[in-house]
Amino acid sequence: MSEANGTRHRRLALIASKGTLDMAYPPLILGTTAASMGWEVGIFFTFYGLDIVHKERSKRLAVSPIGNPAMPPPIAAMPIKVPNVVGMLPGMTTAATMMMKSWMDRAHLAPLDEMLAIAKELGVKMYACNTTMRVMGIEREDIMDGVEFAGSPAFLDFAADADVQLFI
Repeated sequence: MSEANGTRHRRLALIASKGTLDMAYPPLILGTTAASMGWEVGIFFTFYGLDIVHKERSKRLAVSPIGNPAMPPPIAAMPIKVPNVVGMLPGMTTAATMMMKSWMDRAHLAPLDEMLAIAKELGVKMYACNTTMRVMGIEREDIMDGVEFAGSPAFLDFAADADVQLFI
């Protein structure tokens, strides 16, 4: 927040509510970028977003080709998008997930576990929502080390002083 010389650091408050691989990257990319620029960053993981910081579930995040208007991506040989019904075929979630991981690798983005480690290194505060942990049946010991626990009031206090607030 404030330094000894009176200058104010910027603050970013992010809410991560979706637990798919493609939705795990935006809060981590934005959060680590802001932290590397000297911003104070807090990410509040709630509902399915808790899967991003869950010790076991984070290892199995996938990309759903169903109900995702951008999936599957256009195929160069076909001038139209493949119908969404194709996403219901067996193995399509695995294929979409592998495709996303290859895109991230090609773009030189770190895998999810490394992104979380980078966020911790940069001082990004990560908060698991106490209330939705109870709703989702998640115990404190299920959450990764370094993630704090907070209720909505505590995160709202953090977000109230943020220069930028984003719900992802």
